[in-house]
Amino acid sequence: QVQLVESGGGLVQPGGSLRLSCVATGLGVSMLVVGWYRQAPGKQREMVARIGPISGTTYVDSVRGRFTIAKDNAKKTVYLQMNNLKPEDTAVYSCFVRVSGVDVWGKGTLVTVSS
Repeated sequence: QVQLVESGGGLVQPGGSLRLSCVATGLGVSMLVVGWYRQAPGKQREMVARIGPISGTTYVDSVRGRFTIAKDNAKKTVYLQMNNLKPEDTAVYSCFVRVSGVDVWGKGTLVTVSS
């Protein structure tokens, strides 16, 4: 059974940094598309960043240059380094892994950017 567990969320001031982690159990991530989505209150879920063996890395325009996605295949862990955070980055961040065309999701971790 595939499970994803996120961690690293919290409260941070504008301009601060956080690193989110997502540990996968039940499968490896080396040859799969993995990434992060976020959903802010009252808004639709949006893809933040993803990384794939063929497509490479992709970012939504609003985070490009501030966020970096990476993965450690040996640890089956996907990271999202978030720098220069802004209040509009406040959301629940969820990681996903695409298995045979189906996205498997974690429960998410809350990131709040506020002074």
